[in-house]
Amino acid sequence: MPRKARVDAVGALHHIIVRGIERRKIFWDDADRDAFVERLGQVITETHTDCFSWALIPNHVHLLLRTGLTPISTVMRRLLTGYAVQFNRRHRRHGHLFQNRYKSILCQEDPYLKQLVRYIHLKPLRARLVADYKSLKKYKYAGHSALMGICQREWQNTEYILSQFGPRVSI
Repeated sequence: MPRKARVDAVGALHHIIVRGIERRKIFWDDADRDAFVERLGQVITETHTDCFSWALIPNHVHLLLRTGLTPISTVMRRLLTGYAVQFNRRHRRHGHLFQNRYKSILCQEDPYLKQLVRYIHLKPLRARLVADYKSLKKYKYAGHSALMGICQREWQNTEYILSQFGPRVSI
């Protein structure tokens, strides 16, 4: 039986979760994480997709994206296929890297946007990848560091998210 088509439209907000096959690690080291972040930035920029929030966990990824003119399925295919090929080549392995297809949850922006940003950006803390909130600000494999102004990522839409929390940024 064929899979159902995903619901997508320009401006749709998607919480996307990508898991490693058999819940195995999809990032073995910082070089893998850096390669994924670089590819994510490149694909997001080229497709004019809004990226509001993201976090890399050793065996999965969370993304909060708003569909631009390019369908989310095309964005994800470019991101995941390119990364899987690069990962397999680097680690001299073959076969699938990701479990099934990515999970995409269509969300309403008004009631859920801020909660999703919080949920995704706190994932490294909950997964014990960082010790505390102070370390979370500096963790370069999640979008929180860009919101805090620590890392500069032109492809992450920080202005829109920050505007949801107040009219001005306090320092």
